[in-house]
Amino acid sequence: MPLKKGTISMRSSSHSPDRISVTFDDDHAVANAGLIQPATLADHLGLRELFDQYVHLGAGPGHANVGLKAMTLVYSALAGGDCIEDADRMRVAATAEVLGHGVRAPSTLGTFLRSFTWGHVAQLDRVLDESIRRSWAAGAGPGVGPVTLDVDSTICETYGLKKQGARFGYTRRRGYHPLLATVAGTEEVVVCVCGAATPIPVGAWPAFSPRCSTVCAGRGRPGRWCSEPTQASTARK
Repeated sequence: MPLKKGTISMRSSSHSPDRISVTFDDDHAVANAGLIQPATLADHLGLRELFDQYVHLGAGPGHANVGLKAMTLVYSALAGGDCIEDADRMRVAATAEVLGHGVRAPSTLGTFLRSFTWGHVAQLDRVLDESIRRSWAAGAGPGVGPVTLDVDSTICETYGLKKQGARFGYTRRRGYHPLLATVAGTEEVVVCVCGAATPIPVGAWPAFSPRCSTVCAGRGRPGRWCSEPTQASTARK
């Protein structure tokens, strides 16, 4: 009941969210069962093996079991994780059996990610190129006929002061400024190249245009890649 204007009497209760526990009485409940479809796809494409084949971190503390660590991060992101700590969800119950391989703890994943340098981007590009080539060869491509690629830059904001390659751009925000090529209608990213922080990243276009031709041809889509330079492509701030 209201005591006076602007105040309400609250009934005390012995119930508290801190005292609530959740249990399941169904033996058939499976944690993160929704990941079984992308896990099956990744297994058929050999994605974990691609990470092991192309990504080499030298003698760094996180160099071992690259594929397992990378796939743990991939599945964590698919399950809604947006930080390293969220990857701990992959260790719940029988999630490893759903994924078909072991998973790694957040502390291990942190060491793994800190072993990367700017020079490892090209290795990750190889994983991207080969994984999409395999998926297109398996029938997931755009089909017959011409393929339209939408080209645009974006901003991936960062917060750490020691992020290699991050810089302030024309938006006054620190981050990465990649140039992306996506398949029109599907938003499938097929090429990603980083350059200077301008509307169309300076320095990225000379490497970007021929790579679009090479990548599409390597994925079974031979043909001529046509592009027209715009005023924005030479803009500088």
